[in-house]
Amino acid sequence: MHFEEYLRYVYPEKLSRVQEAELYSLLAGGKRVRPNIHFAVLEGYGISKEEGYPIAAAIEMIHTYSLIHDDLPSMDNDDFRRGKLTCHKMFDEATAILAGDGLLTRAFETITKANCKHMGLLVSTLAKASGDEGMILGQELDITLEHAKDVTIEQLKQIHNNKTGQLLAVPMTTAAILANRLEDVPVLFEVGTLLGLAFQIQDDIFDVTKSNEEMGKSCSDFENGKTTYVSVLGLKKAQELLETTFNMVLDRVHSLPMNVQPLLEMIDIIIKREK
Repeated sequence: MHFEEYLRYVYPEKLSRVQEAELYSLLAGGKRVRPNIHFAVLEGYGISKEEGYPIAAAIEMIHTYSLIHDDLPSMDNDDFRRGKLTCHKMFDEATAILAGDGLLTRAFETITKANCKHMGLLVSTLAKASGDEGMILGQELDITLEHAKDVTIEQLKQIHNNKTGQLLAVPMTTAAILANRLEDVPVLFEVGTLLGLAFQIQDDIFDVTKSNEEMGKSCSDFENGKTTYVSVLGLKKAQELLETTFNMVLDRVHSLPMNVQPLLEMIDIIIKREK
């Protein structure tokens, strides 16, 4: 079974309207960066990606719920995501809110299907990464400082280490937990956090160098006066910080006691991404 098929498999055959909205967003495409990172680390440990399907699906569900809620009128108020109408535009705002809630809840049901001897640690790791000490904290800080003046680079890093970095670190750390390699978790967490920072700097650069059509979503942060790495540093220095951060990622990866080639290949895809 392919991973895309697995995502549909964990839902009932007959869907409610909210479940239809969940799957509309969950199966809307996207790069599947987080699942593929999880699979790359598992391969590095000699474990099949199929064993990681429940964890990867749970992470992708939480990522998708965050996008649905980010796009809402009360948040970023976006009309398009992954080249398609956002969930609240395709359905309605109330259904989109419930779809996000449903994805978050189903994620924790799904992750319990993993064959892991450290299930408690697995669940708590995902919960912390996605909760109010992780992704939600990053979102809170982002809203608080959205149009603030004199935002520092350190404040931006704090936002994105949580908002983006946590959900890029958790595919790596949960793979180590599944593989019973708990000693590798700290380094993998650092790799994922740095990768999340680089990912966000890339997005900020794309915001001023690419069109909405190229990205398949709104690229309005810079135009709307939102604080970004480009608005704080300028384009050239933001590009330099991006290169430095990617070099730090690669340095940390090479220190891992595993077959790092699959993870390096995945990181190379992210370095070379165009949207």
